[in-house]
Amino acid sequence: MKKSHGFMIAGLLVVGVGFAGWQVAGPKAAGAKAPVAQPELRAAAVTVTPAVRGPVVETAMVTGTLVARSEVLVGPEIEGLRIVELLAEEGDWVEKGAVLMRLSRETIDAQIAQSDAELARSDAAIAQARSQISQAEASASYAEADLARSQTLLKTGASTQAIVDQKQSSVRVTRAQVQAAIDFERAAQAQRKSVEAQRRELQVRLSRTQVRTPEAGIVARRNARLGAVALSIGEPMFRVIANGEIELEAEAPEARLGAIKPGQSAQIILADSERTSGVVRLVSPEVDRTTRLGRVRISLAKSQSARIGSFARAEIEIRRSQSLLAPASAVNYSSDGANVLIAEGGAVRKLNVVLGVVDNGHAEIREGLKEGDNVIVRAGAFLRDGDAIAPVQQSKQTEAPAGKAETRR
Repeated sequence: MKKSHGFMIAGLLVVGVGFAGWQVAGPKAAGAKAPVAQPELRAAAVTVTPAVRGPVVETAMVTGTLVARSEVLVGPEIEGLRIVELLAEEGDWVEKGAVLMRLSRETIDAQIAQSDAELARSDAAIAQARSQISQAEASASYAEADLARSQTLLKTGASTQAIVDQKQSSVRVTRAQVQAAIDFERAAQAQRKSVEAQRRELQVRLSRTQVRTPEAGIVARRNARLGAVALSIGEPMFRVIANGEIELEAEAPEARLGAIKPGQSAQIILADSERTSGVVRLVSPEVDRTTRLGRVRISLAKSQSARIGSFARAEIEIRRSQSLLAPASAVNYSSDGANVLIAEGGAVRKLNVVLGVVDNGHAEIREGLKEGDNVIVRAGAFLRDGDAIAPVQQSKQTEAPAGKAETRR
């Protein structure tokens, strides 16, 4: 019995030693590997470009219709005469005073001939009156001399009072004849003046048979028809664009109307896509209460394609300045407003900015950014304020030359 207990104790010791040896040598026996060192994180490479100053042009776009700056309506000043000749077509350039059409003049010519005859009769009556005045004055002179002789003879007793009275009566009669002849001449002169006035009126009517334009310009429309009777009522016979000056009558929103001023330059795009220059001539002081639009008149430079009544649009130059520019793709928008990300000391820095004009791939930065700041060209939603970055300058081929970028709105 004592021997068997000793054998069991010895066996336990062997098992215990074996277990202890498994614990020490266990990991190697299971084939476990040593831990691998983690690699260091690299900063993200981003493209940056410096904020530079360049020209900024702010424009306002307006649309409207081409109209004549001043339209001259030409019609007959006398009525009831037939149109016998037309001398101008639509589109013709006419000088000031040019004859556009002629009316029949036979009736007026006959009236002028009649007035000429009346003038001749008046001249004859005037000549007759003057002859009568001469005869009456001669008779009056003789009667006065005869009266003087009779009065002398009366003093010597060689004549009587009755003879003197008779001579005095003769003097009064001859004087009355002189006055009558003078009055007759005055009446003949007045008659002649009346005939002359009528003749002048006929001459004016005759001149009006030639319908002339009061201003030089382009004939926009001709309503006259050969053989028709000229009337002053209804549509005018001709419409002339005074001096060929055409304007764009456009409408602008009231929010932009205050920035548009007379004298500002503009680029007008016609219906056929031709571009021509212009200048703002007038800004209406009134805004339509229904549409909230105000009228703007823009004078056009000479253009063969400009046609009144056609549609056109214009870009009015509101402001031109040298401003700080950044790529439009660098601008982000949030509830706080616009912002850009710049590279500063190998990290991202967020700057809130005040924008001006944004167009043509560039944004005008009025506040919040300094010239030379390295702006991250495309930040998007991948970068945050404080992120580590590796800035890469934008290549010269894609970088906008300083002072060359032109931004429009």
